[in-house]
Amino acid sequence: MDSGSRDDRSGCLSWLDNQPPGYVLFISFGSGGTLSYDQLNELALGLEMSEQRFIWVVRSPSGQTKTDPFAFLPEGFVDRTKGYGLLVPSWAPQAQILSHRSTGGFLTHCGWNSALESVVHGVPLIVWPLYTEQKMNAVMLTEEVKVALRPKVGENGIIGRVEIAKVVKGLMEGEEGKQVQTRMRDLKEAAERVLSADRSSTRSLAELAQKWKNKISNEN
Repeated sequence: MDSGSRDDRSGCLSWLDNQPPGYVLFISFGSGGTLSYDQLNELALGLEMSEQRFIWVVRSPSGQTKTDPFAFLPEGFVDRTKGYGLLVPSWAPQAQILSHRSTGGFLTHCGWNSALESVVHGVPLIVWPLYTEQKMNAVMLTEEVKVALRPKVGENGIIGRVEIAKVVKGLMEGEEGKQVQTRMRDLKEAAERVLSADRSSTRSLAELAQKWKNKISNEN
């Protein structure tokens, strides 16, 4: 682990310590983000199909009150993926996971804090916005700054398992993922320069993105 103080109630950090550098995808939809039952199942099956290492902070589907979110996952999923996946109910130490050497990607709902933490730690993204502001963030990260990939929503309003597996593999081991990783490293360096000049936490991702876009324009 790269940081000193550890909050490892979830067991995530100890698990990450035993994974190879840059090979783990972290999945979290924030403190209030939930998926439908059908979408939760497609995400699970897509992760399994991708065969990539992952930590997934799992919440019960929207509209459900059952205390065990794992009960909603596909039958046998937990056992089939236990060799390369870690499921965590409800909460995990996000900042410490993103700063860990083994974390190589972040599937996120695109809230401001999550996006900023990912940039600060140089972790490339898969964006999965749930609400309006998050959708604006996702567009900026994928189309303008180009440090993220975004899975396509199907005609039924669900992101299917095949699409999920394709995007996850693309980020973690594909050529497009390597390009995203390179751009995120550059954006991290830009963020470090901004934060070293002004430690204020009010510096926005939009400002960092603008600096990065200006850099791209100057190089072209």
